[in-house]
Amino acid sequence: MQHNEDNEQIMLFDWAAAQSGKYPELSLLFHIPNGGKRNVREAARFKRMGVKAGVPDLFLPVPRGKFHGLFVELKSTKGKLSDYQRKWLSELAASGYAACVCFGFDEARRDILNYLEGKL
Repeated sequence: MQHNEDNEQIMLFDWAAAQSGKYPELSLLFHIPNGGKRNVREAARFKRMGVKAGVPDLFLPVPRGKFHGLFVELKSTKGKLSDYQRKWLSELAASGYAACVCFGFDEARRDILNYLEGKL
């Protein structure tokens, strides 16, 4: 359910703000508002503006090791990936980005910390 994903993401950004003293790079983490329900007219306008199905939810534009940055697809603990999302994650990984899917706040926090500490 989208509401659960929203809550997981809000918890993640609250955590990131609280940890930005230890990890200043977290202040660069941002949400890509590519999803959501829209009426047909608005969806068509957004598509013309460059919205693309499957783009991950979050981006941390901080290089680490061999990676240019980290993309995160955040799902609720019971969420599922779409084929579009799988394709984007695969293409981004092939292009030199760390790209992961995280089921819930705890996994997202873990993977972001692992990325920042060079463990991904």
